[in-house]
Order: sequence, then structure tokens, then C-alpha cells
Amino acid sequence: MKRLLLAAAAGLFCATAFAEYPDKPITIVVPFAAGGPTDKVARDLAEALRKPLANQSIIIDNVGGAGGTLGAAKVARATPDGYTLLLHHIGMATSPALYRKMTYDTLGDFEYLGMVNDVPMTIVGKPTLPANNYAELMKWLEANKGKINLANAGLGAASHLCGLLFQSTLKIDMQTVPYKGTAPAMNDLLGGQVDLMCDQTTNTTGQIAAKAIKAYAVTSSKRLTTPALKDLPTLDEAGLKGFNVTIWHGLYAPKGTPKAVLDKVNAALKVALKDPEFIKREEALGAVIITDARVNGAEHKKFVEAEIAKWGPVIKAAGQYAD
Repeated sequence: MKRLLLAAAAGLFCATAFAEYPDKPITIVVPFAAGGPTDKVARDLAEALRKPLANQSIIIDNVGGAGGTLGAAKVARATPDGYTLLLHHIGMATSPALYRKMTYDTLGDFEYLGMVNDVPMTIVGKPTLPANNYAELMKWLEANKGKINLANAGLGAASHLCGLLFQSTLKIDMQTVPYKGTAPAMNDLLGGQVDLMCDQTTNTTGQIAAKAIKAYAVTSSKRLTTPALKDLPTLDEAGLKGFNVTIWHGLYAPKGTPKAVLDKVNAALKVALKDPEFIKREEALGAVIITDARVNGAEHKKFVEAEIAKWGPVIKAAGQYAD
């Protein structure tokens, strides 16, 4: 009887504690450096989440390295109480193929909270590149085989994945130049030290609008309406049929986080995704807010499972792995 009473008391305590969630600041881990495209999404989302989460402070913790796996591992090991969350992109689906040794299970070590957005990619070049449109770019690539430098933000980064697919689709090998983050890669593109990059609209739109870099195409299935991007053709209409790559973002919690907490965070996420200011900021960067069933945890997880199946063969065919 005493044990039953203690168990009941413990259960009541936990239920009461979770009913009060959140009663202290929440941390969202971003597994990439500050200033990059995923960091921008996280900071916009944090502001939109704050009000529906009892006006609690939301802290962004940038834990970069190893293509996002260090930050994801930190959340997988965190106390499952809802106070440590993960905002990650497509790397959640590609890391199992990229890394031979993983310290966490993508599908087994997280609670899936819902997806945030789809972010198209852009094919961009240094400001001094002779090509002024996509057709001219293709001629330049053919004429400069073996001499082309393609920047990316590191193994497993969105720019790395898009670059792999771009090269394999064109059947033109390029010299890949990895950086420790998006910012230094963009800096060298601006300075002309590298020729090309395939990066998210959240990182390139401002530079394209300022005409600081050249833009050739977007990887979405339809043209974008963002003023700086609306005149860019899709790769599909430019000739690369079926080339449609978006870098989605999703929200996660450690496995074992109580359902009551997951429900509160998911409800807050749905409110945040309808926040006019959040929508305005994301759309200005070319991002598309998720409004379909993937805003729910179960559908979010199904989507990631499908992405793992999609990207695994592409990565293995390229033969680019990390230990």
C-alpha cells in the first residue's frame, strides 16, 4: 500500500510539473554555426514560439561541427523534459548515409515535433563569373571542366548535398571546397576565391538582391515570388528535369519526453507557423512555411524516413563519407 501511495504521489507530482510546462527558459540547439541559414530559421522560430510557450525565453545554442551530428547528439543525450529541443534540417535524413559511425539513432532517439519550412536552393556564382544567365553558365562549365571550384559549408551541409546532386546530374566533376560553415563559404564566393555554390535562399537572397553575387536558378518545382528571386528559372525548366531540392527544417525533442510536453510544444509550433511576422520573415528569404500534415509529429517522422531512403543512394554513389 505504501508503495502504491508513493507511486501515485510521484505520478501526481510529474503530472503537475508537466502541466506547468514551461516554467523556465527553453533551449533550442542549432547544430550549425551562428549566422548560417539554419540559425536564421531557428531565431525567427524562437521569437514566434515564445508567446504560445507562456512567454518563456528561448535560448539558441549553436553547437556546430561534424555536419550537424554533434548538436543532434547533444539533444539525443539531453534530459527529456522539453527544455532542450533541436532545430535541424535535411541533415537528419542524410547523416545516416554520410557517417559510418553515429552516436545516435535518427529515428529512434528523438521525438518528432513537426516540420517548419521548406527552403529552396539557389545556384549562385562569384560576382566576376563571365556567365550572366543559366544558359551561359552551362557553356562556361563545359569550357572549364577540371578547373571549377564549388564551395560548400562542410560535409553534410545543405550546400554540400545540393552540390553533389548538381554535379552528378550534370555529369561534370568540380573541385569541392569545404568550409567550416556557410558564412566563410559565402565570404570567399563574394571575394571570388571560389566559383560556385548551391545554397539555401535564406542565405543567398540578401546577396542576390544586393547584386553582390550572380544567381542562375532555383531548385524549387515552381518559380519563387520573392522579389529578388522571381526572375530566376527553376532548374527543371532550365533543362535539368526532375531536379527539385528543398532543405526542410524540423523540430525535435529527446526520446522519452512526456506526451503532455510534446503536445504543448506541437501546439505552440502550429501557432508559430501562423504568426504573420514569422511568415513575413521566412517568405522574404524564399522559404515556404509548412501547412500540410507534416506539422504533426507522426507525419514528420514518415517524411524523414522517406528522405533517408531518397538520399542514401545519392550519397553512396558519390562515395563521400566521414568516420
